[in-house]
Order: sequence, then structure tokens, then C-alpha cells
Amino acid sequence: MINLTGGLRTLSLPALRRPCRNPSNQLLLCLATALFSSRLPFPPEHSTSPADTKLDVIPALVSQGRWGDPLLAALFASALAPIKVSIVLRQLREDPRSAFRFFVWAGNQTGFRHTVESYCVAAHVLFNGRMYSQAHQVLKELVLSSRALPDAVSVVDVLHATARDFGNPGYGVFDALFGVLTDLGLLEEASDCFYRMKAFRVLPKMRSCNNLLERLAKSGNGELSKRFFDDIVRSNMAPTVFTFNIMIDFFCKEGDLKAAKGLFLRMKEMGCSPDVVTYNSLIDGHGKHGELEEAERLLGEMKVAGCKPDVITYNALINCFCKFGKLPKAFGYLSEMKRNDLKPNVVTFSIFIDAFCKEGMMQEAVKFFVDMKVRGLTPNEFTYTSLIDGNYKAGNLKEVLFLVDEMVQEGVELNVVTYTALVDGLCKAEKVVEAEKVFQDMERAGVAANQLVYTALIHGHFVSKNMEKAVSLLTDMKGKGIKPDTSLYGTIIWGLCKDGKIDEAKLLVSEMDEYGLMPNHVIYTTIMDACFKAGKASEALGLLHKMLDCGMLPSVVTYCALVDGLCKQGSVREATYHFDKMRDLGLQPNVLAYTALIDGLCKNGCLGEAIKLFKEMVGNGMAPDKVAYTSLIDGHLKQGNLQEAFDLRNKMAENGLELDLHGYTSFIWGFCNRDQMQEARSMMAEMINNGVHPDVAVYNCLISKYRKLGNMDEVLDLQNDMSRRGIIPRPKDDAVTSDHC
Repeated sequence: MINLTGGLRTLSLPALRRPCRNPSNQLLLCLATALFSSRLPFPPEHSTSPADTKLDVIPALVSQGRWGDPLLAALFASALAPIKVSIVLRQLREDPRSAFRFFVWAGNQTGFRHTVESYCVAAHVLFNGRMYSQAHQVLKELVLSSRALPDAVSVVDVLHATARDFGNPGYGVFDALFGVLTDLGLLEEASDCFYRMKAFRVLPKMRSCNNLLERLAKSGNGELSKRFFDDIVRSNMAPTVFTFNIMIDFFCKEGDLKAAKGLFLRMKEMGCSPDVVTYNSLIDGHGKHGELEEAERLLGEMKVAGCKPDVITYNALINCFCKFGKLPKAFGYLSEMKRNDLKPNVVTFSIFIDAFCKEGMMQEAVKFFVDMKVRGLTPNEFTYTSLIDGNYKAGNLKEVLFLVDEMVQEGVELNVVTYTALVDGLCKAEKVVEAEKVFQDMERAGVAANQLVYTALIHGHFVSKNMEKAVSLLTDMKGKGIKPDTSLYGTIIWGLCKDGKIDEAKLLVSEMDEYGLMPNHVIYTTIMDACFKAGKASEALGLLHKMLDCGMLPSVVTYCALVDGLCKQGSVREATYHFDKMRDLGLQPNVLAYTALIDGLCKNGCLGEAIKLFKEMVGNGMAPDKVAYTSLIDGHLKQGNLQEAFDLRNKMAENGLELDLHGYTSFIWGFCNRDQMQEARSMMAEMINNGVHPDVAVYNCLISKYRKLGNMDEVLDLQNDMSRRGIIPRPKDDAVTSDHC
């Protein structure tokens, strides 16, 4: 049974082409068919009974508007009233206006309800009388009525049976029924109607088929769309350019470019010439999937075919070239567009503004925004959202607030994308309280939140250490029926791991299975890194094996976490093995991977291997970071290679890198180790002048050495300096805690 809903009433009508399932229903079908025929059992032209003679005068009473006549009232006193109403409607076939008035009047009589037969007869009468609007009204009421047919009786069957009483079968009525079902959004029912009509060799108009096909495509019902298109062709109907355009656009939006190309060729083979809409869909589809050369080739073919590119064509080209970072080419098409006397519209400007914002070129974005308004074009929500997102990323919070205010003043409604940009931007600016307020404003405005805005807010709360609030948002989201995705789970797992709650993170991985989601390499890497930091190296390695068992190839980031974790656990040989394994798999180690292993080798006294790895990294065109330099400096100082350490410091300076706390600590320890206390104090003074504040380890290193040298005045001086800086000294037996002291 199919549920058709209209107004406040719900009807369960039988499917339009369901086979009869039992003998009793077959009997009902035969009886119904007999009742729907004007020949049985009450043919109005040949009736001789007194009761039927009275029916002959009814049409005259209706035409004269004598609604109070007793004969009309008596019509509804019999159980056969529905059949009699159908007979009267047939008698009024030459007076469709009176027939319509009678149909409406009868439907308002107490205790009377029209049958499907009376609806169908009325529709035929009205169509024959060219009262198409009223016929559509009757068919719509039929579909939305609360009257149920016996199982297996089809509306199309009844419509076909009642058509026999009219000289012209009135096939337009079938098209109207098909159109009503489509317009009411009953797409599967409309499709069933098509197949039942086809069985009677009655087909809807091509325009009506296009309407259903377009709605099916927009609803995302791909299989039904493709089947319906194929059936149109198989029915020997002549698909129009509009028919082909619907399917080509559908395939392009689905990313099935092969199917789109195939249909494009088939279209031309069938003698249907592509138009500008056809080419626009293909250009947009290929462009969005990075096939830029094909998009340009289609533009050339389009021009040769005599199709003049329009604003939509150029917008599609500009958009795809901007999307793939080819702004000069996009500007070239903007110039060509102007040469062809086509004025850029809101979409054109918005595409460029979005591209500039994504590239961090905010001055250019603002220039286009101003130019757009000067030309009298009103920015839309996409324009504002791009600027809001770009300004947040650039740290221009005041400009963001100004843009939001301008949106409100201009009457441009904030959509979920705009709200998401606001929430995400505020969270990244560590203004989570303000982000929460925007989230609440969104809900008050009736804008439904999606998983993206929840992900942004949850991430913000984790960064702000509001873990309970972050986790509660996941519960809130599920309560609203919003399905979490892998990205959202990844965010929550990251937050829990950052807070050291590894067991809770693992439970969420298990929960992902309930939603049919698979953890990706990012999630595994996050938990693996947390396990290493918690000293659970065996669990971390277990996760690596689990990834491999699932057929998941670890990424460079995974190996970085692995190498770094193993080095910090002192398992430098195992770390070296996995570093080499990464290269064997064709993954190029990045700076972080090299740095982690260099640091581990230096800490484990393998300076020679560390130097070799450092040179390899530089040879591969990678710029060593501060950690890599500091690790080598520390390694050289531990072996007393003071000059090599200073050479590395000079290279750091040449590359714009300055020593940090760890680097200065290494040098101070190196000098102390060589009893060069004046140089150690000079290094500490330089450190302070450069804005790097010494910590307790630096002081303890110096104090420990001065004690050994018996210089208690310096010890006292350093302790007083610590006190002035608010650094709390540790007990003497805890003083030496650094690797350097």
C-alpha cells in the first residue's frame, strides 16, 4: 500500500501496478470493473425502470441550479448513490460546467463520498470540455482523498475503463494524472503510473516525463532516474534536448563523467543537438573533477557547434581554475567574458572573492567585494561567508563582526555555512564562549546545525580544556539525529587523547562500528601517539599491527609518531628500523621524522649516525628545523665538541633560526662541563637579553657546578636571582634533573 497525504487526511491507496494476490480480490476487481463501465448495470440511455427514468430529469435540474428539488435529494437516499452520481455525470458530458458544479455539490452532501469511478468520469467530462484546471483539481482530490480502493484496483485501470464512454479516449487525462502525482512529489507512484499507462499503450507527454525525470534526478534517486530514462527511450518516445540535459547534468554532479560522455555521444547519434545547457553541465562536471584540459576542449567544441558561451559557461570555467589554484587562467576567462560583452554577475565575483580568501589574499578579496557593490551587485550569503572565513583565518576579528552586521543590515540571512564559519573562526581564535553564543543564536534562528558546526565547536571546547562540554555536545548531536562522521570522531578522540583519556578514546573507536564507520590512519596515529606518551609502547605497536591487519597503509604522520615514540622510550634501534621501513614502502620521511630520529640518536650517543642523517635530510632539499639543530648541538656538546656546536649555531642564524631554552641550556651545560663558568654566565645573560627566560634546570645546572667549585658567593647570587624571578628552587638532592646536569 502506498501512503498519499493531502491536507489533514492520509490515504492508503493500492500501488498502481500491483498484481492481484487472492481470488476474493480478483472477484472485487471484476465487480469494480463492471461498476466502472457505463454499459453495466445501469446504461442511462436504455433504462426503463421508474427509478432510472427519474435519473433522466436530474441533468435538467442541475443545469437550472435547482439544488433543493426532492428528486436531487432522493438521489442520495439509496445505497447505490455513488453509481447514480457517476451516471448523472455521464449524462452531463455535453455540459461540463454543470457537471463540475454537480460533482462539487454531491461531494458536500452529508454521508456521501465520491468513488474512484465518479472522480474518473468527472475528470473525463471536464477534459473533454476543455476545463483543464478543474480536471486537474478533481484528479488531485482523487489522489489526496481518504477513499480506499479494493486491493489491486489501479486508478489508471479505472481511468482507462471509464474512458470507453467517451468517443475520444481523452488520453490527456492520463497525462494529467501522471502530472498530478509528479507535482505532489509522489515520484515512485508517478513512475508506477507510467508503467501502467504503458501497458494500455497510453503514454504521457514528453514534457511531463521530463518533469518527473528532473525531480527524480534532483531527489538523488539515481537508479530510478536511469531506469526511467531508459524506459522513455525504449517506449519509442523522442527524448528532447531537455531530457538529455537532465541526465547529463545528473551524471556530472554524481562524478560519473564516463556515463555523461556516453550520453552526450548517444544524444548526437539520435539527432538531438546539444545546446548551451548541455555544454555547461559537461564543462562544470569535468572542471570540478580537475579535468581542466577537457573542460577547455569542450568550450572549443561548443563554439564550433555554434553554441555561444554564456555567463554560466564562464563562471564554471573560472570556478574550476580558481579551485585548482590557477588564478591567471581564471582571469583570462574573465577578460574573454568581458570581450564577449558578458557582464560578470554575483557568482563571478563571489568565486574570485572565495579564491582570494582561500589564498590569504585579503586585500584583493576586499577590492573585488567593493567593485562588486559599485557595480550595483548585491553580495549573497556565499560572498559574505567566504569573506568571514578568510578574515577569521587572517586574524581580522573586527572585520568579521563588521561583515556579520552588514549581512543583517542588508537582509542577507545567515545560513548553516555562515554560522559554521563563525563558530569555527571563533574557536580557532580561542573565543569559545562567543562561539557557543553564535551556536545558540543559530538554533534560535531556526537554522539546523550540521555535523561540521558541531565538529568545530567540539574542537574549540577541547582546546579550551572544556572536555565535559565537548563530550556532551556529541550526545546532544546524536539526540537531534545528526549522524557523526569520521572527522567528528577523530576530533573527539584527539581531544580525549590530549587529556590522557586513552581508554575513553578506544571506546569511541568501538562505537564507530555501530555507525558503520571505519577509523582512519589519523585516528590510529592519534591513539598511538597518546600511548607512547603514556609509556604504553606495546599498546602503541599493537595499534600499528592492527592497522596493517586491516589493510591500512600507515602514513608519514603515523611513522613520525612511531619513530618519535620509540626514540623517547629509548628504543632507538627499533625506531631506525621503522624509519627505513617507511622508505621501503615508498613514503618520503618529512622533517619531523628526520628530526625525531636525529634527536633519538643524539640522546643515545649515536652522534655519527645523527650527523649522517642530518646531511641526508639537507641533501633531500629539506630545511632542518630548530629541534634538529638543537639535538645535534646537544650531541656535540655532550662529546665536548664545542666548536662544532658553535658552527651549527651559526648555521641556525643564517637560516633565521634562534636558540630556544633547550639550546641555551645545552650550551650552558657544555661550558659548565668544561669549567668555563664565565662563558656559561655570559650565555645566560645573552639568553635573558634575547627574551628567553631561564628555568629551574638552568639555575640548578649553574648552582650545582659552583657548589662543586666551592664558590658559594655565586651560589647565593644565583639563588637570590631565582627568587627575584619567582622561580622556586628544588631541594639539593632533586636539583640535578636535567639531561645536561
